[in-house]
Amino acid sequence: MSAGGMKMTLGIILGAVCLSLGFLVIIYNGLVRLKNLAEEGWSGIDVQLKRRADLIPNLVESVKGYASHEKDVLEKVTQYRAEAGAASNPLDRGVAEGKLSGALMNLMAVAENYPDLKASQNFQDLQKSLTDTEEQIQLARRYYNGTVRNLNTSIQSFPNNLVAGLFHFQAMQFFQLDDAGDRAVPKVALS
Repeated sequence: MSAGGMKMTLGIILGAVCLSLGFLVIIYNGLVRLKNLAEEGWSGIDVQLKRRADLIPNLVESVKGYASHEKDVLEKVTQYRAEAGAASNPLDRGVAEGKLSGALMNLMAVAENYPDLKASQNFQDLQKSLTDTEEQIQLARRYYNGTVRNLNTSIQSFPNNLVAGLFHFQAMQFFQLDDAGDRAVPKVALS
């Protein structure tokens, strides 16, 4: 092989290596970006869940003053709040937060039986704050699940899956409702 042919072969090999490294860097950086967006999304959920958890003691105390014999409902809210705070991953947190949401709905139903409580400005303010927070949780959940979907799709797609495996990128869990009944379409009876 001549010296010119050798240079050309070496140039082609070097170009292919540089091109491969370039693609590797682009894919790696894309995966890092998606992972950071998903982590940011989880942080947004965590902030809203913390905000809700901070409202609950005030809400419980407010209801306790009017409905002291509803001890079981108040204890469930407190118990599920503690479980939600102890959850360590999105799946466990979703289960715990689902229980807490159910207990809060029961607490609000109990409040319906006490007109003086419903008329209390403090209770109304807490109820409005809780409603606003629930809306923010849903927005943060949708954002997080969207970023997790994008990350997981990227990790599982070729050739990204090769880079993801090489650098140990892991699929993330969705934050979803635990109770299938929460997803069910309500039945409407027109009889």
